[in-house]
Amino acid sequence: MPTHGAGDGPGNGHGGRDSQRHGHHPSHSHSHGHDDGHEPGEGHGAGGGHGSGGGHGHSHSHGPAAPVSKHLRKVIGAILIPFAAAVLVGLVVLWPGGAPAHERTGVGFDRQTQHATVTKVVSVSCSSVNASGGTPTGDTSTAEGSSAVQQENGTCKKATIRVDTGEDKGRTFTEIVQPDQSRQLHEGEQVVVAYEPSAPKDLQYSVTDVNRRVPLAVLAIIFAVAVVVVGRLRGVMALVALAISFLILNFFILPAILEGSNPLVVAVVGSSAIMLIALYMCHGPSARTSVAVLGTLISLMLIGFLGSFFIDWAGLTGNTDDNTGLIHGLYPSIDMSGLLLAGIIIGSLGVLDDVTVTQTSAVWELHEANPAMGWRGLYRAGIRIGRDHIASVVNTLVLAYAGAALPLLLLFSIAQSSVGTVANSELVAEEIVRTLVGSIGLVASVPVTTALAALVVAADRPEGGTSPMAVPATAASAAGAAPAAQPQAQSRAGRGRRRKR
Repeated sequence: MPTHGAGDGPGNGHGGRDSQRHGHHPSHSHSHGHDDGHEPGEGHGAGGGHGSGGGHGHSHSHGPAAPVSKHLRKVIGAILIPFAAAVLVGLVVLWPGGAPAHERTGVGFDRQTQHATVTKVVSVSCSSVNASGGTPTGDTSTAEGSSAVQQENGTCKKATIRVDTGEDKGRTFTEIVQPDQSRQLHEGEQVVVAYEPSAPKDLQYSVTDVNRRVPLAVLAIIFAVAVVVVGRLRGVMALVALAISFLILNFFILPAILEGSNPLVVAVVGSSAIMLIALYMCHGPSARTSVAVLGTLISLMLIGFLGSFFIDWAGLTGNTDDNTGLIHGLYPSIDMSGLLLAGIIIGSLGVLDDVTVTQTSAVWELHEANPAMGWRGLYRAGIRIGRDHIASVVNTLVLAYAGAALPLLLLFSIAQSSVGTVANSELVAEEIVRTLVGSIGLVASVPVTTALAALVVAADRPEGGTSPMAVPATAASAAGAAPAAQPQAQSRAGRGRRRKR
């Protein structure tokens, strides 16, 4: 006589053997939320199983189940809701009316520019177009002497450029390109020209750069397509979050700093808004995402404290190049050292998001694979994953800064300056402080986020009380349950073990 499991009752389409093979309780719960960090099968009540007769006690849960208990959700909400409200109040209070106007200086980026096209390029003798007209003298082994000889004896280019935008649209002017210039103009090339209204008419326009809008736009489209093809819906949400981040940066952070608001306060409020929008939009409003937000927030606070302390101790002014000097000249009220600290916080945010989300997801997956593991076991396993993450992320951050500062490092190498001399210069010291403070925050985010995630997920209990996974089959038998219910309890108790195979 065949022995039937509990799933062989009337009206149930799943046999006990099939149920055990898949590791699911016969009272199936439709949970399609693995990608969102929700554990399958959650949402069953304590009595969600079948009765011994033909009646059904299904607890269908269509859609992702809540990953943690209601009590823990309340605790997380009690922390994050006031934080989100404070960020919203900060945005409203500090929201600028736009960047304040100023008279253009005509220096660097603070120039009027128009788009133009190179319509004609002809080769001419440099001696016929250069103003000096004399024979160059001096040591030709030096860069200046060699350049003078090339300009006198070499072949130059005479380019005709047509202005395509602005009030002078259609106007043409000529420009001489020396043979030793790094950028040579070509016929049909799109360029950017600077306009200086106070200069003589034939000198009002000059070529400043190449117009790169088309190649940059094509590259951005390729990037967006790649993200959507691989990431699908999450890729789309990531692109939307990226666009919102740029909007906050351009319409809140930058104008608010220019209006004279404290750069540190503006950066904290703006970064917090970007963090909340990006994380919840990309990863969904779950407890897993909330733990990642908390870990990111704690790490940002540490970065802000360390950055402020070491910027003050090292005497960094934040005014180290032509661009920061121009900003300080146009807006003397801006705290340049505060602007440096704001840059450190904003720059660290993107990498912090990656670390905290990865660590939280790792702990959640470890718990799903072995629900019996306590928070200490989850923390130890998660921190082992985090050590590998720390090594790669810190190396990535340092190399990213070194790559950005490569011309500067090359200049110091040419000058044969000692390491101590190079590191002591403010320009390099800024990058050292930026790199090390950000790296300390990243390293700290791993144990902090792992501990938070382990505590939250290990403290999870379904609303009905004790987790059904922890109920052994012998306990169900001792309570007077029908023999047919034993396979159900065994299936529930062994689900974690079967998943490990």
